Amino acid sequence: MKHLMNPLDFSVEELDKLFALARDIESNMPKYAHACEGKKLATCFYEPSTRTRLSFEAAMLNLGGSVLGFSDAASSSASKGESVADTIRIISCYADICAMRHPKEGAPMVAASVSGIPVINAGDGGHQHPTQTLTDLMTISTLKGRLNQLTIGLCGDLKFGRTVHSLINALVRYDNVRFIFISPDELRVPDYITEMLKEKNIPYEEVTQLEEIMPSLDILYMTRVQKERFFNEEDYVRLKDFYVLDKAKLSLAPSDMLVLHPLPRVNEISVDVDDDPRAVYFKQAQYGVYVRMALILTLLGISVND
Repeated sequence: MKHLMNPLDFSVEELDKLFALARDIESNMPKYAHACEGKKLATCFYEPSTRTRLSFEAAMLNLGGSVLGFSDAASSSASKGESVADTIRIISCYADICAMRHPKEGAPMVAASVSGIPVINAGDGGHQHPTQTLTDLMTISTLKGRLNQLTIGLCGDLKFGRTVHSLINALVRYDNVRFIFISPDELRVPDYITEMLKEKNIPYEEVTQLEEIMPSLDILYMTRVQKERFFNEEDYVRLKDFYVLDKAKLSLAPSDMLVLHPLPRVNEISVDVDDDPRAVYFKQAQYGVYVRMALILTLLGISVND
């Protein structure tokens, strides 16, 4: 039985197959409309989510399956002190596959170690967010036509941003990828990531100004400053508006650069950017449904013939 805890749980070849399946789903939705009839997805979300939870639910419903679960720890037996391990043992009696989000790093891994069904990590604290990473990779590979030979700028909260950490770890497996980290000093990418890049001889640079590097980017990955990761309200208020992408800044970028964002955005991308063809974050959210449909089919071992 296979789980998804980390984007690296899938080889590059397995990812290629997953994205090919997702693209087939995109162009042939009716073909997959009954693929998961009789199957149930449990969404166990101990932390609030809109996009990820609804995207998983839409994915399973699109496949003809059904959904059960909870959207916050307070509405589960966790509020009575039940452990994650016990919860997943019970969920294994009710569902065929589980997507779990938890504020504690490693909680989905604990669940997977005792689960009787495949478990998908839907985000664990500031650690990993593998299905967002799969969505990001599919967006880039579909719209750019490649995952190599890229200069990628990651901007905003690079310290707590689990989507950023997951994406970097996934992209280092592709050739000639260069990273530019754009953040205030307080939100710099963690040392373990820069040490990993040094060990692999992967080029990166750290800057504080967004404007100066815009002309050299193939991808700009924006992130919000996450209020829920701060212990100090004053620090959050001071840093939340550090970067705002607007039309003026975007005018400095190449005509074929893509702007991605895992969403939700707060005010780090001005709404006047939304109509620019380089702004693909809403398309990215749509790709997330196709990727999660492909992932559910893959982990359940279901193939759909023409």
